[in-house]
Amino acid sequence: MNFSPRVFSGIQPSGDLHLGNYLGAIRRFVPLQHTHETIYCVVDMHAITVWQEPDALRRATREVAAAFIAAGIDPKKSIIFNQSQVVQHAELAWIFNCVARIGWMNRMTQFKDKAGKNSEAVSLGLLAYPSLMAADILLYKATEVPVGDDQKQHLELTRDIAAKFNNDYAKSIAETGAANVDGEFFPITEPLIAGPATRIMSLRDGTKKMSKSDPSDQSRISLLDDADVISKKIKKATTDPAELPSDVEGLAGRPEADNLVGIYAALSDKTKAEVIAEYGGAGWGKFKPALAELAVSVLAPMNNEMRRLLDDPATIDAILRDGGERAGAIAEATMKDVRNIVGFIR
Repeated sequence: MNFSPRVFSGIQPSGDLHLGNYLGAIRRFVPLQHTHETIYCVVDMHAITVWQEPDALRRATREVAAAFIAAGIDPKKSIIFNQSQVVQHAELAWIFNCVARIGWMNRMTQFKDKAGKNSEAVSLGLLAYPSLMAADILLYKATEVPVGDDQKQHLELTRDIAAKFNNDYAKSIAETGAANVDGEFFPITEPLIAGPATRIMSLRDGTKKMSKSDPSDQSRISLLDDADVISKKIKKATTDPAELPSDVEGLAGRPEADNLVGIYAALSDKTKAEVIAEYGGAGWGKFKPALAELAVSVLAPMNNEMRRLLDDPATIDAILRDGGERAGAIAEATMKDVRNIVGFIR
């Protein structure tokens, strides 16, 4: 038995999706559905590692699902669902909690960053959620996962958990006949590299990542901003007084200029060098309106479709339920083998 090529990825419903979420993740998911079996999950169970107001969580979950669909992910080609609909995620996460080591979790830099000096007071879920992330991926025996820089360490942990499970239960895996040709039950998932990652920075400070937590709404372009708001935010974006350079190297040390050129490049599917070849030497009075026009042309149709979907939550919920049923069938097939492998009686 060989592992079928399958892509899994999830986005946490933290509310207020922005341009960075779209260019850094969601947009990159769309072409994969034409080359891979794809499963895209709204990871609502991850969201509650910190307190979430229940109604806000429901709205944010639907917003991510709407963004998936509006961006071009076809719920007939891909599976789109919210994590909590498939209880096997939690079941496998507990088994992985017993496979993973505490030392592995303590080394996770994201936990250190989020917990800070208050690590004794944060939820156990915040410490253990990389086990749940591993379960998300391995429940579907995903062979590839598109990851950003901030998730590479967690994918390495997923690989470690898969390898330890395969090793710890090697005899049982062989006896149950659930192994692949290499004697493995879970694949050693590979990161999916789809060209250089697009890292979108704040429109107010080019040294900081675009984030919903920034107190200034002018720092980010929300996927629910209308055309007028998008245009105004770009035209008001912080810049330096110099013209655009004649080559890409000239963007060094100019974070705001580099960010805006990078956004133009990502939205137009060009390289920064190609953008500079067109606009090098131009002032911001020429470049910003061109960027605003481009951003509106790309984002406004998606914005309109998201709003249409969010006005019809029953349709979104039906898509999530259908995706949950399809995902659940795959998940249960995996868990039947896992329960047998670890020695549970059913």
